[in-house]
Amino acid sequence: MYTLLHQDAHSNARRGQLETAHGTVQLPAFMPVGTLGTVKGVELNQLEQTGTEMILANTYHLSLRPGEEVVRDLGGLHGFCGWNKPILTDSGGFQIFSLAKLMKIDDNGAIFRSHIDGAKIELPPERSVKIQEVLGSDIAMVLDHVVALPNNRSTLEDAMYRTIRWAKRCRDAADHPYQKQFAIVQGGLDPELRRICAESLAELDFPGYAIGGLSVGETPQEMYDALDFTLPYLPQNKPRYLMGVGKPEDILNGILRGVDLFDCVMPTRNGRNAQAFTDSGAIRLRNAQYQRDDRPLEEGCPCPACRRSRGYLRHLFIAEEMLGPILLTIHNLTYYQRLMTKARQAIEQNRFVEFYNKQIMS
Repeated sequence: MYTLLHQDAHSNARRGQLETAHGTVQLPAFMPVGTLGTVKGVELNQLEQTGTEMILANTYHLSLRPGEEVVRDLGGLHGFCGWNKPILTDSGGFQIFSLAKLMKIDDNGAIFRSHIDGAKIELPPERSVKIQEVLGSDIAMVLDHVVALPNNRSTLEDAMYRTIRWAKRCRDAADHPYQKQFAIVQGGLDPELRRICAESLAELDFPGYAIGGLSVGETPQEMYDALDFTLPYLPQNKPRYLMGVGKPEDILNGILRGVDLFDCVMPTRNGRNAQAFTDSGAIRLRNAQYQRDDRPLEEGCPCPACRRSRGYLRHLFIAEEMLGPILLTIHNLTYYQRLMTKARQAIEQNRFVEFYNKQIMS
């Protein structure tokens, strides 16, 4: 499933490949978030043109609407949305965390209320596995217990051990011809808890491993430190996925430390809100300074947004034309995928540290 193609000579950055039933993903890679089976505002041919090879869909949301059986009857997740490349589904663990006010959790699983109609939902680990199997994603995440940061050690320890127990139950419940499961390391910012969780999950021999419970309130440096004391305990011959991250600089810091896979709503959400990512920093197009700006967002970018001027793109947002969010979403996804392509090339040429320093300082 995972092949290490090259290790950077001056850092822990890795160049690899992830083989799935629906194709090969070049690593390190960024997955756009398609919560409901769609990356908001972007058609599939446009999404492919950004360089995207794999997307993420949301187990919790799809199980509520339209329901996993409907997705199954319409061809599974790939046939349902028309994306015939790899798809990863999350387990619902983050939704449990984000719906904490409506939630009760114990070793049996989580009980919470639907955000749509308030209906009671019970989600044990086995149920999460079965929903993802019905959806038919290439990679399924185990159900984990996410807690906010900062937090006291007893809460972190309780959630971490529950995550290990749930991971084993997810593994034992799995019964799908091609779907692979990734386990999720929890433990907050505590080095010992992260080590225990990583070592315990490694013993269960999952096809891949994720670092979860970050980007939930800690500082960027605290997140980087957590990666530093977690990644050494994960298998070298398995892919590593940093969940929910994030900013370009955070992705580069993850790659530097040996992470292979990332996802985040930031390029799409920020694009819908008139913020464009560039190598020179973020551009907030609603600012009046761009009203007569005839430059493209980024020289050399092949996306359709960069065939228009900043002034025109600003006009679309001020006039509330739907093309504005669409174009900026495509630009941001193109930016992220171009960044990953350049990172892969830098690793292959043993110059990732130089590339990292140039990007961080720009």
